[in-house]
Amino acid sequence: MEFLKWMSLLTFAMTINWANVAVAEDLLREAVLPLALATKAASAAVEKCTKDGYKVTAAVVDKAGVLRAQLRGDGAGPHTVDSSRRKAYTAGSTGRATSELAELVVKATHLHSLGKMNESILILGGGLPIQFGNEVVGGIGVGGAPGTHLDDACAQAGLDAIGAAHKAPAGK
Repeated sequence: MEFLKWMSLLTFAMTINWANVAVAEDLLREAVLPLALATKAASAAVEKCTKDGYKVTAAVVDKAGVLRAQLRGDGAGPHTVDSSRRKAYTAGSTGRATSELAELVVKATHLHSLGKMNESILILGGGLPIQFGNEVVGGIGVGGAPGTHLDDACAQAGLDAIGAAHKAPAGK
């Protein structure tokens, strides 16, 4: 009789364990942008712009739009802190370069509302999605250079530094 109780208990425990394994297998897996890569990308972007004579801030967000790293270069304006973060958020959440989005909004007036989806969206060049393979893992944004094509170039330097896919618009 005692043996049957233990066998029943063991069978019950194994059944629960298998149910947990099945649930765990159903969980989605996604790549996470490590802090080290986020910091390296932001640093490379600021260094590129500084070398070119521009005072900028670079921000990197993860896939959820949460700030992972932000560096404000010496002399960069206070407005660049918010603009770089918002550009990174926009690029990461849409998976597109913000300069491409800006061109799209100009061409298609019915899309003007894209910029008003929430307070973190900024449709202004200088933001690029961070992509490895087919997966967007975040965004990088640069603000402060005298032209969005220059912000794009510095953001691309950040992507290049971490081996992410090239995202700067061609011919810019």
